[in-house]
Amino acid sequence: MYELAVKSEFEAAHFIRNYPGKCARLHGHNWIVEAVAQGSELNELGILIDFKVLKSELNKILDEFDHQYLNELEMFTKKNPTAENLAKEIFDKLSVSEIFSGTTKLKAVKVYESPKSCVTYYPD
Repeated sequence: MYELAVKSEFEAAHFIRNYPGKCARLHGHNWIVEAVAQGSELNELGILIDFKVLKSELNKILDEFDHQYLNELEMFTKKNPTAENLAKEIFDKLSVSEIFSGTTKLKAVKVYESPKSCVTYYPD
C-alpha cells in the first residue's frame, strides 16, 4: 500500500457561533490543508498519483475558500466553519475528483488552523 500527501494553503476569516471564548469574535487564519491519497497500484511510471495533479485538484477546491468570510458561505450558514467542518467539506469535494480511480482513493484531509493545531477527517 502506498500513501502520499500534498499541502496547500488559503487565507480566510471566520467566527464560531456560540463559542464560549475568543473564537466567537471575527478572526482569520492562514489555513494549511493536507490531502492524503492511498492506493496499492502504481501507474506505468511507478507513480500512485502525480503530486502536481493532486495539488492542482486540491487548489481548485481551496480557491472557493481563499480570502472569504467563511460564515457567509452557503455551506456554513447552518453549521460553524470549524476546522472539523472545513476538513469534511474539502474531503467530500476532493474525493469525487476523477484523479481517484481503481485502488487509489482519498484517504484523509488534514486542516491546520495554526502550526500547532489541526484536525484530520477520514471516512469510517
